[in-house]
Amino acid sequence: MVDGGVAVVTGSAEPGKLSDTRVIEESLVEPGLFGLLYDRHEASLYRYAYRRAGPGIAEDLVAETFLVAFARRRHFDPVCGDARAWLFGILTKEISHHHRREKTRLRAVARSCQTEVANDSADQALVSADARAARGLLAAALAKLSRGDRDVLLLIAWSGLSYTEAAQALDIAVGTVRSRLNRARRKVRAALGGDDPTRVIEESP
Repeated sequence: MVDGGVAVVTGSAEPGKLSDTRVIEESLVEPGLFGLLYDRHEASLYRYAYRRAGPGIAEDLVAETFLVAFARRRHFDPVCGDARAWLFGILTKEISHHHRREKTRLRAVARSCQTEVANDSADQALVSADARAARGLLAAALAKLSRGDRDVLLLIAWSGLSYTEAAQALDIAVGTVRSRLNRARRKVRAALGGDDPTRVIEESP
C-alpha cells in the first residue's frame, strides 16, 4: 500500500503470488521484487520483439523495455492491474526507434520467400511454396502499413492483447484501436487476395 506517498510493504503473501500491481508498488521499497515482472512477462515480450525486429535485436529491445519500466515504475497506473499492456506499450515505443530496421526486415523476408519458392525442387514446392508465398506477401503488406496501424494490428494479432489493452499500451482510445485495426486488416486482405492470417477472435462489441 502507499501511505503519505511512501510505499509500505504489507501482508504476508508470497512474492510469487503478488499481483503485478503489488509487485510494482512494493518494488519501490524492495527493488529486487521487480524481477518478478521479468520472470512473468519476458518470454511473451521476447517472442513479440523477435517477430517484429528479428533475433539480432529482440533481446536488447526486451532488456531496454524492463530498464525503462523499472525507471518509470512509480508512474504505473494501478487501475491497469496486469502490467502486460504497460510493458508491451514500452516495448512498442522501443521498436518504434528501429522502425526503419523493421521495415527493412519485412521487405527482406518478402524477397527471401520469393527466392526460396523459386529455388525449391518440385517436391518441396508442393509442400511449402504456398506457405512461403503467403508469408512473403504478408511481410510485404505489413511493411506498407503506417507505423500506427502496424502497431495496433500486431499487438492484437501477435501478442494477444485485447482492444482495451492495446489502447492502454499505445495510450489511444479504443475507438482509434478499432479504426486502425480495421484499416490495417483491409489492406492486408487486399494484398493477400482476401486472406488475413493476422485475424484473431475479436472482442464482442
